[in-house]
Amino acid sequence: MNRLQNIIDIAMDPQGPNAMATIIKLARELQASETEPGPVTQAWTHRIPMMQQSVLLAAIRGPDGQPKYGGGAKMLLRWLRRCVLLSAMDGRVIDNPIDENGGSFTGPSLNGHDELEPWPERMQLHVNEYLRQVDMLPHHYQLHFMHAVEILGYKHPDHEIRHFWHSLYVRLVHDLHLWPETAEQLDDRLGDTRSGWLKRADPATVA
Repeated sequence: MNRLQNIIDIAMDPQGPNAMATIIKLARELQASETEPGPVTQAWTHRIPMMQQSVLLAAIRGPDGQPKYGGGAKMLLRWLRRCVLLSAMDGRVIDNPIDENGGSFTGPSLNGHDELEPWPERMQLHVNEYLRQVDMLPHHYQLHFMHAVEILGYKHPDHEIRHFWHSLYVRLVHDLHLWPETAEQLDDRLGDTRSGWLKRADPATVA
């Protein structure tokens, strides 16, 4: 925007022998900037606290030792990536777990559309499998995943997607025999303030 404004200003008042050369230089810089790739994260994530953005990014990597093309963990993680990242190959948001695009990193979690059974219901197969295998997953991964699921369940802009993730968050928390955190508690804990974070941090890990 600054380059464009500079071009307009010089064109409106073309003083000096190098005015045209300056306009051409700025125009080329503007054109180059428009073709440069932007962030891989989806626009909605840029409107939530940075601490919450960091939690989403920390959950992007899958658990080691699990099959790449099977298991509830990998299939749910593919869908999570689609809800946080742009598909690099397509340069766009993939807003369902069925679309065949996305390569393997943000690939599909389900095969084909089914008009009689919407994707949220079909995805329960992966949810159930995840909960059955959770004891085999690294504890560190499970916590990263659960916290990212919580944020998606409260902050994703699409109602259907948000409802899917919130329902999963509740199941994951109940599986630990705990109560879900509210959206207000989440924002207090991960609202980009040290005071809010310290309220829920353990003394052993505050440094």
